[in-house]
Amino acid sequence: MEFSDKVVLVTGTGQGIGRAIAERFSALGAKVFTVSRTASSGQQTVDLIRQAGGEAVFHQADLQHREYVEQSVKAAVAEYGALDVVVHNAAVFPFVGIEELSEEDLEQTLAVNLKAAFWFAQVSIPFLRQSEYGRLLFTSSVTGPRVSMPGLSHYAASKAGLNGFIRSAALEFAKFGVTVNGVEPGLIKTPAMANLGDESNTERMRANIPLKRLGEPGEIAAAMTYLATREAGFVTGQTIVVDGGALLPENPEALEW
Repeated sequence: MEFSDKVVLVTGTGQGIGRAIAERFSALGAKVFTVSRTASSGQQTVDLIRQAGGEAVFHQADLQHREYVEQSVKAAVAEYGALDVVVHNAAVFPFVGIEELSEEDLEQTLAVNLKAAFWFAQVSIPFLRQSEYGRLLFTSSVTGPRVSMPGLSHYAASKAGLNGFIRSAALEFAKFGVTVNGVEPGLIKTPAMANLGDESNTERMRANIPLKRLGEPGEIAAAMTYLATREAGFVTGQTIVVDGGALLPENPEALEW
């Protein structure tokens, strides 16, 4: 994998998976334009990349608003003169049941997780089609497209919708040679895991994963960078599940084999 002189925009880079994606693209030679809502953590990611010898800049934006999506893409092109890969990784998931779900929580979840995907595609496609090989990538989830969890119905709906968008966008943009794909993480060791409970709850979830561990953010980044390569040019409209085999057991007894 080699991305020298490629310009990569990554959202949600303040921590966890987004930070790992930005760092991996940089380590492979890309110029990384990072986008995050929180300035302190977003700038920290850029500082880490620069300390490692990479090239990156930080742009602050609240992606629940279309105008900030447009500003982010235009700022990336203004900074580097081109755009080759867009990775929309940013997401929100307030942990709340349907009966208590507020209109504000629902709108923010759908706006950042799903609606922003439309706006990134719409605004970036004129630049991606000019690339030698343009890539439009998304961090989806197994929650929604494949499994469910109480308290995350809004998040599940946004990610199921995102997978549908990936397939449709792949058809529309194939004529430009731009591929559209995503990665579906399972349980990944990130600060966001705190939303799902304390360490004892994490341990119970770990026990139900065949590989008996949580995933690492870098393992999601590895799948994402593969989808951005020239070698992945015949892959479009697809998502890669990275979950340690958690979806495989037919029933709990299968884990005791």
